[in-house]
Amino acid sequence: MVDVLSGQDLIDAGLAQGKWFRDALAAGNEVLARGGSHAEAIAAARAFEPPPAIPLHAQDAVSFHVNIAAENDHEAANVAAVSNSMRVLMRTPVVRAGAIMPDACPAGPLGTIPVGGVVVSEAIHPGMHSADICCSMAISIFPGVSPAALLDAVHAVTHFGPGGRPRGQQIRPPAELAARIDANPYLRDNMSVAIEHFGTQGDGNHFAFVGTLKSTGETALVTHHGSRAPGARLYSRGMKIAEDFRRRLSPATLPQNAWIPADTQEGESYWDALQTIRAWTKANHELIHDLAAERLSAKVGDRFWNEHNFVFRRTDGLFYHGKGATPAFDNWADDATDLTLIPLNMAEPVLIARGKDAAHGLGFSPHGAGRNFSRTQHKRLQGHRSVEEIFAEETKGIDARFFSGVTDISELPSAYKSASAVRRQIEDYGLAEIVDEVLPYGCIMAGDWEANAPWRKKRLLRS
Repeated sequence: MVDVLSGQDLIDAGLAQGKWFRDALAAGNEVLARGGSHAEAIAAARAFEPPPAIPLHAQDAVSFHVNIAAENDHEAANVAAVSNSMRVLMRTPVVRAGAIMPDACPAGPLGTIPVGGVVVSEAIHPGMHSADICCSMAISIFPGVSPAALLDAVHAVTHFGPGGRPRGQQIRPPAELAARIDANPYLRDNMSVAIEHFGTQGDGNHFAFVGTLKSTGETALVTHHGSRAPGARLYSRGMKIAEDFRRRLSPATLPQNAWIPADTQEGESYWDALQTIRAWTKANHELIHDLAAERLSAKVGDRFWNEHNFVFRRTDGLFYHGKGATPAFDNWADDATDLTLIPLNMAEPVLIARGKDAAHGLGFSPHGAGRNFSRTQHKRLQGHRSVEEIFAEETKGIDARFFSGVTDISELPSAYKSASAVRRQIEDYGLAEIVDEVLPYGCIMAGDWEANAPWRKKRLLRS
C-alpha cells in the first residue's frame, strides 16, 4: 500500500495549518511517490512553512524627531494628533526612524503617516507615499514676460479637475518614457491613462502659481501636482502586494503600514515603477510649462523641480519615505539641484530653499503650510461668512482663479496654517535656508468641481 501524506500528518508534526499546506502536501507526496521515507516527506513539506510572524516594536522603542511647535490651542491639538499617530506607526517592525515637520497634520486613522511626516524603513511602504505618488513642485523662469500674460497662457493650456484631457486634445508622453511604462509589469496596463492624464493637474491643493522673483523681478511659473491616475493605479497595486506580504510576515502590522520587501522580485519591480512614475510626473510639469511658453512664443530662462511625496534610497540602503516632506540632502536624485520649492498659500510667496540635511529632520524640510483643520471643519468654521465675502477678503491683491468656475474655500489662505509660523519654524529648527521667494501675482486651482457634477445635479432634481 502506497503511503500518503495528509494534513493531519503535518499537524501531528507540529506544523500550524494554513493555505501553505496544499503546496507542502504536494511536495511531501512527491517524495513518497519516489520511494522516500515518511520523515523525508515531512522535511520536504516543512520547507513550505511560512516564517514566524514578525512582532511589532515595543511601544516607544523607536523614537521620532519632532520639528513642530504649537502656537495656539488648535495647533496643540494638531501636534498631539500627529504625534500619537507617529508613535503608533513607529511600532512597524521594519521602521528605523521618523520625523515630523512644522507643517505636519493628520492624514488618516491612528498610525497613518501624517502629511509632513518622514519615515525611514528597511522596506518600501506604498501607504507612506500615498495615492498621490510624486506630488511635486516645478518652477520655470520667463524673462521678459508679464505675470498677467503668463497666467492667461497657463489657464489656456492646463487642465484641472477629474479625468484627463478630452480626445483630440490628448498628448502622448515621450517615446522613451512610454517604453519604460510598457516594460514594467505594474505599469504596462496604464498606458491609456498615462496619455489621457498627461498635461493635467488634478484637484485638491494642486495649483499653477504665477509670480515674480524677489531677487530679480523676473516672472516665474510654479506648478504643483502629482502623478494623477497612473500613480494612483500603481499605489493601489502596491497596497495589494504589500498587504499580501503583511498577512504572511507581520499580521499585527497596521494595513496602512504594510511593506514590500526590497530584496524580492515584487520589490524590485515596484521600485522601478516608482522611478518611471517619477519621470512621468516630471515630464507632466515640463509639458504644462512648455505649452505656456509656446503659446507666448517665449523662452524659459531656468527651471528646476522637486518631489515631496516619494520614497528615496540613501547610501545606507534604507528607504526614506517623505509624505509631504521635501528632500534636503545632497544628491537626493540624479536630476536634483541644490534648491527646492516650499509653497505656503496662494496669497503668500513660494519659498525657494536650500536644504540643510538636518539630522533631526532625517534630511528633509517642510513641503508647505499644512492644515490645522480638515476641509469640512474649515468650511464649518467659516459658515458665518458668505463664499463671496471670504473670497474677496482672502484673495485681495492677487488674481485667484478656480478652473471649474466655483470657489473652493477649503483652498483659500485661511484653510492653511499660519505661513509666518511655518516659515519661522523652518528657520528655528534649521531645516532649510530660504534663499529667494516667488512673490504672488495670481493662482489657478481646480475649485469645487463637484458642485456642478452631473450626479449631484440629478440628486438635486430628485429631491
